[in-house]
Amino acid sequence: MSAHEGLLFGDQIAASRLAEKFFALETRKLLRLVIEDLFPGRIALVSSFGADSAVLLHMVSEIDPATRVIFIDSLRLFPETLAYRDRLIAQLRLTNVATVKPDEQPLAAEDADNFLWARDPDRCCELRKVLPLANALKDFDAWITGRKRFQSMTRTALPLFEADGARTKVNPLAAWTQAEIDDYFAKHSLPRHDLVAKNYFSIGCVPCTSPVRSGEDIRAGRWRGRGKTECGVHVAALDAGADI
Repeated sequence: MSAHEGLLFGDQIAASRLAEKFFALETRKLLRLVIEDLFPGRIALVSSFGADSAVLLHMVSEIDPATRVIFIDSLRLFPETLAYRDRLIAQLRLTNVATVKPDEQPLAAEDADNFLWARDPDRCCELRKVLPLANALKDFDAWITGRKRFQSMTRTALPLFEADGARTKVNPLAAWTQAEIDDYFAKHSLPRHDLVAKNYFSIGCVPCTSPVRSGEDIRAGRWRGRGKTECGVHVAALDAGADI
């Protein structure tokens, strides 16, 4: 189908129309639709190569392994995450993975001691994650995330499609459960991130990630005790030209 078939992209009304039109579509078919028909050559999968990332990466590899995958290396990641990235790229034969890093100049000016995460975690995330991703997405009309509604209270109403400024954001796994994710890993013999076995169920930067305790939601180990629940890439529209 054509991306111009009565659907205008880049605003919330258009995103709602897409969600209503394709809400019943099976996840793999939805991914094929957005990659091949709605946004051909203009969509990227943004992946943290974290606890559940292999599910979407595997699906995308079977649809088109040349789909752009964007990985943000904040320079504060666990070595296990970098190793997992390399393992999945090789195993899934992904051919278009871009690792993006923060700009060295603002880091030198604002985080010379590598302790900005303790003084101002929001600004740390802006410099190390938000701005690099905004720059990496400049030439894309849409991007795919791995967020799920069950992950935390702040994501319970997560839509299938949402507006991100002039872009459209796609959340193919929004309605998936942890059991479905676990079943997918088992069915396709996908390797797990090494830190999952140590109760790291949402994996970000080393200083701001801790194991999840029994009874907590799976993102409870992120920015523990700070009242912070998101790094910022999903809080407002990404704008590479703004110091967000």
